[in-house]
Amino acid sequence: MEQNQRVFRYRFDRRTLYWSGVHIVVFAILGVALYLLYEGGYFSAWFTSLVVAILALMGLSIPRSIVLTDNAVEIRCLFDITEIRRDEIAEVRVLTPQDMKWHVPLFGGYGFFGYYGHFLDIRHFDRVVIYASEWKNFVEITDIYDDKVIVSCREAEQLVTLLKGGESIN
Repeated sequence: MEQNQRVFRYRFDRRTLYWSGVHIVVFAILGVALYLLYEGGYFSAWFTSLVVAILALMGLSIPRSIVLTDNAVEIRCLFDITEIRRDEIAEVRVLTPQDMKWHVPLFGGYGFFGYYGHFLDIRHFDRVVIYASEWKNFVEITDIYDDKVIVSCREAEQLVTLLKGGESIN
């Protein structure tokens, strides 16, 4: 059975690319400083292993696309897929960057090729999952279990319209 689907691609903005560069430079400076100031031993091996593991986890979690099918919304990252069944979606709405200023990262990436992972909304003291490639064009998807997932895409209004059932996927 063939399903209709619509793909919304993630695109990086200047802010995301800037913060990605900052992360890479900081890791490089720490690595060079460790190499020059500390000769071998467990500390340098531990630090190198930690940095490689963090970079690998962050790299594999970078969001790539949002795929909307007849039955589900799939947020595809390099390594995993988060799926939200459409019949379990309770509310969909567009958020502004001003709404997002209250979200702080708990566990995930902030600016390293996107904004993704678990964040805390300190205004409502609520945990949300964010998959964004830019710090704008946000869509909040709340399911029937009150779990919130926030995604970003340049066609945010169209994504909301499709999720609310106002338009055909094709």
